[in-house]
Amino acid sequence: MRVRSVLTLLGMLLLALVAQAGEKAKLNVLFIVSDDLNTRLGCYGDSLVKTPYLDKLAGSSVRFERAYCQYPLCNPSRASFLTGLRPDSTGVKDNAVHFRKKLPDCTTLPQTFQKAGYTVMRIGKLYHYGVPAQIGTDGFDDPPSWQKVFNPRGRDKDDENQIFTLEPGKFGATLSWLAADGTDEEQTDGIGAREAIRFLEQHTDKPFFLALGFFRPHTPYVAPKKYFDMYPLEKIQLPERGDTSAVPPLALASAKKEQDAMNDDLRRKAIQAYFASISFMDAQLGRVLDALERLKLSGNTVVVFFSDHGYHLGEHGLWQKMSVFEESLRVPLVIHSPGAAGNGQPCMRTVELVDLHPTLAELCGLPAPAGLDGRSLVPLLKDPKAEWNRPALSLVRHRGSEARSVRTERWRYTEWDGGSKGVQLYDHEKDPVEQHNLAGDPNYAKTIDEIKKLAGDLLKTVPPAK
Repeated sequence: MRVRSVLTLLGMLLLALVAQAGEKAKLNVLFIVSDDLNTRLGCYGDSLVKTPYLDKLAGSSVRFERAYCQYPLCNPSRASFLTGLRPDSTGVKDNAVHFRKKLPDCTTLPQTFQKAGYTVMRIGKLYHYGVPAQIGTDGFDDPPSWQKVFNPRGRDKDDENQIFTLEPGKFGATLSWLAADGTDEEQTDGIGAREAIRFLEQHTDKPFFLALGFFRPHTPYVAPKKYFDMYPLEKIQLPERGDTSAVPPLALASAKKEQDAMNDDLRRKAIQAYFASISFMDAQLGRVLDALERLKLSGNTVVVFFSDHGYHLGEHGLWQKMSVFEESLRVPLVIHSPGAAGNGQPCMRTVELVDLHPTLAELCGLPAPAGLDGRSLVPLLKDPKAEWNRPALSLVRHRGSEARSVRTERWRYTEWDGGSKGVQLYDHEKDPVEQHNLAGDPNYAKTIDEIKKLAGDLLKTVPPAK
């Protein structure tokens, strides 16, 4: 009896050790979103903007050169990439509708990890927030997505009366900025980074999905003064507006009068502040990545860094977002998967943020929900040059009309209301800044037909969700 008891005890101990080893074998996920960040970054070839920590991460990851959001506005984009469904599927095409209204039983990306036994936490902005008004609150969050949440609130909220703004009393929807006093750690994103580090320190032996949402560089562009000093005004070049005579008027509908009225000095100051906010955000990213290394978690943690959409800094005469030009739709996307053969290489394939849900599920060996609109990027993490004949679709609405824009590796093709309100075609091999609309040239009719065939049903306008 005594021998049998000992054997039983040893068997139980062995099973416990196997179970524990299985837990440790699970890949963690560090899911980091920067708000309103374009590709003006060192790792994307910008010679002025300083992002050393993101550059280092990109150097050991697959850097996607042609990654695109599904809608260049916070709520629709975030609802899309956090579900793995296009805005047509979520019914979210503005900042007022919550995706649960149409999809009450939807399994979100973080819920996929909850179901697999992961500890799932949100810090900062993942779903939509009104910035800066809702900083420090739950914003437009989705409670079922998380087990734990933390809403950072820093001195940038307390210092709002010091912020310069083009529209008095308004900060989030117009250009505004502040070279702040104090330290990084006092700012909202500094506090968010601190809490992320604290979470990592408490979860070195448990599988986790940590979603960290930075608020910068979203306007108001608030960062400590030292980051503004990194960008002397005389070094900032203003983009040319270019010829917009062949552009459908709706394509320029995101323009705002107060931004059109800025002089060159104000334009430079706005860009300086935006760049300062990027470098400040990068420094907070660096604190978290350093902690991941210090805690020896980097070897079994998938790190994803990206932005919810792109951002204009005067190109085509536009600022901020809500256009279907490249600057507004293209996003940085960097994915580090431990041991992936593609790490350290760029990927030139067209990919979408809607692809993140199936990608992370596959990387971590989890079942993805049925019916996702995205496609797993795992083949491209293994071989960034793998065959990939899938375009990216983005859309936006203005004045009751909808644009649906398809991006292939060479072309961007856009239809407004199925083409009845305008068509745009740009050749990115010859015209990467989209200055020459070729849609009216009969020599490109075959190209347009080929793009339409490749896009299939993606170009079909979908009625608004009821």
